[in-house]
Amino acid sequence: MNVQLTPMPDDRLAEWILASQEAFRLSRIEAGESEELAGLRAAESTERFFGTGAPLPLHQVFDVVIPDAGGTVVGYLWIGPQFGSTSDWWVWDVEIAEAHRRNGYARQALQLGEAEARALGAQSIGLNVFGFNTGAQALYETLGYRIAAVNMSKRLN
Repeated sequence: MNVQLTPMPDDRLAEWILASQEAFRLSRIEAGESEELAGLRAAESTERFFGTGAPLPLHQVFDVVIPDAGGTVVGYLWIGPQFGSTSDWWVWDVEIAEAHRRNGYARQALQLGEAEARALGAQSIGLNVFGFNTGAQALYETLGYRIAAVNMSKRLN
């Protein structure tokens, strides 16, 4: 089954921004950050990218849709340029709902996102993946993503 990317409708975007901020906060905590710092960083990120309630220019937030299943939304993809560059892009967030995982939808969404970024002038695309997310790491490697940096931390309890 093939997926399509469709711009996330404005009436769902505000809800998605809040849910995405909370998921980012929880991921940072799972990666070892304190609740206070994780909350601060998630709020700062939301303000930076969606301070007006809409994405920054050129940033795209898509629903990942299965058109053959009545337009079922199975996830989302957010791509956009890195700060100060129109040629270096980033996968800021991608997620497929748990009930729809392991069907190739994330792979297809990422490939469609890469094509969209290329059409908008991107010459490269990168992403960040938390160390605990080994399934996503494996997917990204099969799509040609390579490690550019490794960020490590240690709890000092």
